[in-house]
Amino acid sequence: MNNPVIIVGAGLSGLRAASLLTAQGVKCRVLEARDRIGGRVLSTFDPNRPDLGKFDLGPTWFWPQYESHIANLVKELKLETFEQYKKGEILLERFQIKPPERCVLKENSDEKWVRLTGGVQSLIDALAETIPSEIVELETRVKKIHLNEAGDITVEAELSDGKMKKFPADAVVLALPPRLVAHYIEFSPSLPPSLITDIVKKPTWMAGQAKAVAVYDRPFWRELGLSGYVLSAVGPLEEIYDASPNKGSGALFGFFGMPPEARKKMGQDKILQLVLNQLVKLFGSEAKNVKAIFYKDWSSDSETAVEEDFSPLKNYQSYGQPPVEGVWEKKIIFAGTETNSQYSGHLEGALQSAEQAVFEIINLINIPL
Repeated sequence: MNNPVIIVGAGLSGLRAASLLTAQGVKCRVLEARDRIGGRVLSTFDPNRPDLGKFDLGPTWFWPQYESHIANLVKELKLETFEQYKKGEILLERFQIKPPERCVLKENSDEKWVRLTGGVQSLIDALAETIPSEIVELETRVKKIHLNEAGDITVEAELSDGKMKKFPADAVVLALPPRLVAHYIEFSPSLPPSLITDIVKKPTWMAGQAKAVAVYDRPFWRELGLSGYVLSAVGPLEEIYDASPNKGSGALFGFFGMPPEARKKMGQDKILQLVLNQLVKLFGSEAKNVKAIFYKDWSSDSETAVEEDFSPLKNYQSYGQPPVEGVWEKKIIFAGTETNSQYSGHLEGALQSAEQAVFEIINLINIPL
């Protein structure tokens, strides 16, 4: 190959693709619109209290008994893991004016929900260590991809200072949500209408979601015989889990039941006050003693969500590899969790899609695996 493979997106898929291509000696560059790597992986901490730990505002778990690609990669990168805390009773919150009900959840003893020590960001950081740092260009927003009659590809991107930069490419891996491709990247010649229709129908995983994490000095609910798991018909959080690190502080995180428009109208301060009120109702007055609270509304993240994503997620059946035909066949390759039909929405899906994209590129240039 004369020119590098351009990878659009420095999330898990993009970085995994870059790592695999680098290992095969294939030149590549990763262009990322954000000012950070990781995409929808986001592990945060309180800079004033780093001792409390890191907490995931994006994906949190993987299931090694089903998901071999991420399980093997975690072992390969020598990352530390621990199992999700599940001991104790769960709470059911069915009515606003009644206290929650305690009950025992029948647990599948074989199913392990596994978390990464230091958050999923530790996986992103470890992957980044496997590729030369200079091939990742942050704050580089791809705006146009041009294919000339000779089959040469040019990727045009806008830099943080507003200037445009052109990158020649032999192939392009689109490792970002398909709807972002449809909305923000211009193709010349245009993509086939059937392809546009397909990628617009693929909802962006997590794009309509928001997460809140409340951090405490210890997981006090465990002392009450509670697992931290809550199912609520009242809200604002409809599912709550123990998000504590494997040692030290305690934390609870939850997914919201209210739609994106309602969250936006209410505002972050009011939402977080409602969250704390709910946690106090569920876990008692000690839940007032929050040490830090984090909130991420993915629907307001322009690098994640488009307007179609504000509706509830329904089209699971539309996930899978988009049908690239015509002049763009073997020139652009889609990756990302939405393009994997079996594990869409999971970290496993992101990794499998990256490995499939690299397999296609390797076949194109006839490098023996």
